[in-house]
Amino acid sequence: MAIEKIIKQLNALIELHHSLLEISTNKTEIIKSGKIEELQQLLVKEQKHVQAITQMEERRIEAVRAWAEARQLDPEQITVTTIIEEYASGVEKKQLETVTVALAGLLMELRQQEDLNQQLTQQSLQFVQLSLNMLQPSINQLNYGNTAQSKNANTPKQRSVFDSKA
Repeated sequence: MAIEKIIKQLNALIELHHSLLEISTNKTEIIKSGKIEELQQLLVKEQKHVQAITQMEERRIEAVRAWAEARQLDPEQITVTTIIEEYASGVEKKQLETVTVALAGLLMELRQQEDLNQQLTQQSLQFVQLSLNMLQPSINQLNYGNTAQSKNANTPKQRSVFDSKA
């Protein structure tokens, strides 16, 4: 099994991650605008992309495993990095390096975008919590009657000197 299949799988992963980055960027704009229905639809689309990426990653792992077994190497010890460093040469090595670096850069960009989305979501939740707290009255502000009566009801009755028994 040639390295070409591994490169093909990595290119497919790059395409899927690029599409996921676009979804993440759109998610940022939707979070900013507060459009909940659109956000829910986008999250469904994002979940489908994540499932496709998971399947493609499994195919990549299988391609690396098949490559290692064809060369009678331990598939558990072989990674794309070890193929680049120890087994690939020439054009294949250059292509594998290029694709791997591109995927790593895309993953970093996606992580930064998702971190931004997480921060925006937390800020939105904090704003909602603050708004709810401002709308809910506190116990001290609840008044169910005349404030003068409630103050008198809570204080013990005072007796004047003339009302005392001799």
